[in-house]
Amino acid sequence: MAHFGFPLETLIIFFAVVSFSVYLDLVMHRNVRDITVAEAARWTVFWVVLALCFYVYLWLRFNREWADLYLAGYVLEKSLSVDNLMVFIAVFASFGIKSHLQHRILYWGILGALVFRAVFVLIGTGLFLASPWVGFIFAGFVAWSGIQMLKGGSDEETIEDYSRHWSVKLTGRLMPVYTRLHLERFFVRHHELAVDALDDKAVTRRSALYATPAFLCLMVIETSDIAFSFDSVPAVISVTQEPLLVYAAMIFAILGLRSLYFVIAALNRYLVHLEKAVIALLFFIAAKMALQSWNHVFGDTGIHISPGLSLVIILLVLLTGVVASIIFPDKEEQGEVK
Repeated sequence: MAHFGFPLETLIIFFAVVSFSVYLDLVMHRNVRDITVAEAARWTVFWVVLALCFYVYLWLRFNREWADLYLAGYVLEKSLSVDNLMVFIAVFASFGIKSHLQHRILYWGILGALVFRAVFVLIGTGLFLASPWVGFIFAGFVAWSGIQMLKGGSDEETIEDYSRHWSVKLTGRLMPVYTRLHLERFFVRHHELAVDALDDKAVTRRSALYATPAFLCLMVIETSDIAFSFDSVPAVISVTQEPLLVYAAMIFAILGLRSLYFVIAALNRYLVHLEKAVIALLFFIAAKMALQSWNHVFGDTGIHISPGLSLVIILLVLLTGVVASIIFPDKEEQGEVK
């Protein structure tokens, strides 16, 4: 099968759509004070439709095989993002960040993700194409993430305090911190603070400029997203090693992440078995990547999982998690209904 490469027309269309989408999202939500679940759901549908439009373009302009590779990667990245968003819920709770400020932090976090994912995709696909042995390493990363999630899910009483995250401590060493939220600002100048704020040790040390808890929260979101990339990027690369298709799949999934967050935040208490489905997906992807590498390094086993089959398995596993959450709800939730 020939390489997809970097067709100029596709590059122009992709980056034009992404640039317009980021601008549209910024303009449409510039003066929004609160994000309702209904509005978030409408925007989530919009982003999904936009991603499917790119799928149709790839199918009509090239062929269905390339389009299916992109779609399988998109669905996989979207499903892995669900668990990431659940972590973001805990992060915002640790910093006491409310709805509208969450929206602003997620916006800048997603802009950072666009850049970081491009770097990880180029490095990841380059390493994978350089040596098939790299696939075993990537499979190990993905399986390790699944094991860590499995261990974390067994202790439901433990809720991590992200205000003590290593990125927060590092930021505090690099610059002074004003320990209170100041409007919706990431930074605040010394002369903008009231005198009593300085007297009651609300700042870690005197300076002309201070970081606020909103900026510290953004740092946790960014560093967490980088950590998530270590399993999501190899996972999508397991579907296709074409850099443009991998990046397109991840970016279209990320573009709708902010709206999806508010939907997941509202449904989190009901989707109690969705995390188990995501864990199952991680183990499936790890096995698929290890199988691919084995076929290249030690000889063809005759076992191949096509992009179409991968897509079906991903969708079925996610659907199983949702249906299981409906049929077997959390005991506390079930008690409330009674």
